Amino acid sequence: MSQNNFLLKLSENADQVLQELKNNNSKRSIEKAVHKALKFMAVNLKHPSLNTHKFDDIEGPNGEEIFESYAQNKTPGAYRIFWFYGPGKKEITVVAITPHP
Repeated sequence: MSQNNFLLKLSENADQVLQELKNNNSKRSIEKAVHKALKFMAVNLKHPSLNTHKFDDIEGPNGEEIFESYAQNKTPGAYRIFWFYGPGKKEITVVAITPHP
């Protein structure tokens, strides 16, 4: 199972959003959902609750394919996690954590 594990790296933006969620008591449930999704991503990107899929509207800083994973679902403004593979092997870079428009 460890062969499927990924190291997650957070962009400055993603890290800032996590800190804002952590520091806002009214958003604790969102923070908890985001952390749970990140844990799933580290071990199983195909976990059904993540609903991971390619996101065609943007690309990474070096042209990487961007993927979207769900932190929440069936919730107004449900949070999403946008990420790409790399820069290293078995690494994922989270570029954004944001509510769905």
